[in-house]
Amino acid sequence: MCAKSQPPFPPGLVLSRMSLTATAAQLATLAAEGGEHGGGHTSLSPYITGGGALLALLLLLWITTRFNRDR
Repeated sequence: MCAKSQPPFPPGLVLSRMSLTATAAQLATLAAEGGEHGGGHTSLSPYITGGGALLALLLLLWITTRFNRDR
């Protein structure tokens, strides 16, 4: 009487369930892999990254104000 139904996803697909504790454990492991030196890439300077972000935001602000002029 019961018909065998197909699963909604392919049989080889494994779906994992994320929980808050599993995510926190993964983030702690990722943070620990950085070591004592902060874990950042040596060629990335925070001043250059921040300056580039500021420059990009100021450029977007300037473009927005050019298009938003009252005529």
